Amino acid sequence: MTRLDDDDHVFAAARPMLLGLAYRLLGSRADAEDAVQDTWLKWRASAPDAVENPGGWLTTVCTRRCIDMMRAAHKSRVEYVGDWLPEPLPTTGNEDGVSLASSLTTAFLLVLERLTPKERAAYLLHEVFDVSYAETARTLQMDEVNCRKLVSRARGHVEQARVRHVTPRDRQEELLAAFEAAIVGGHTGRLAALLASDVELRADSGGKVPALRETLRGKEVVLAFVQDILRRFWGPLVWEASDLNGARAVVLRAQDGTTIAAVSFAYDEHGAVTGIYVMRNPDKLAGLA
Repeated sequence: MTRLDDDDHVFAAARPMLLGLAYRLLGSRADAEDAVQDTWLKWRASAPDAVENPGGWLTTVCTRRCIDMMRAAHKSRVEYVGDWLPEPLPTTGNEDGVSLASSLTTAFLLVLERLTPKERAAYLLHEVFDVSYAETARTLQMDEVNCRKLVSRARGHVEQARVRHVTPRDRQEELLAAFEAAIVGGHTGRLAALLASDVELRADSGGKVPALRETLRGKEVVLAFVQDILRRFWGPLVWEASDLNGARAVVLRAQDGTTIAAVSFAYDEHGAVTGIYVMRNPDKLAGLA
């Protein structure tokens, strides 16, 4: 085996973790793949055989590239039409461990959006991927004391939002059935019983297709929208239960197979639905075709 083959093997072993980290940082599979590709190019252009800790080197390069991309994307996020939601990510439903699964949900990724790029990176590296404080500090080019403060501050925001838990799968299946019954049959009783009083509904169209542009808040308002609007447009669509972002979700398609929407949900620690997230942006739905 040549040195280049060894280098390829090292990178291939690290790639799943790098892609998982980049997606959680960026909220976009396409951008995450770009960041990992840039990391690969730097790896091949370096002298890998002289690197003492290849995994740490690759994680550092990928993280710093993602931070640069997050900063560059700030303006486009500010000017984004309507609500922004992370790109739906197909998952297996059997992600390794509660920590990894809970850090993929739409609700968790939206909380990360409230953090600064460095806070987001520090939290993910230490709290999700178990990177030591010392190594996290080196990656972010800061001293360990300030790194610990950064992680603590980020942890406070995440814990306050209560998004680090995984709702039992049977509860998620119950919600999918109730949601479909409300849309297809107009029977909202089961859905109403599962919604929290302060539930929110958000839709992301990027201004490219017709969709709700403001967040709806409150059970009565959300139920009225489901019954009066979504039922009218979604009733004839093909429903496909799916695993997206580590949780049960639904993908809706036209009769010709065109993906019309993807819907995911957030739950509180008691299993009540606190968020309904409707992806309508065709660019972000492309990965579900």
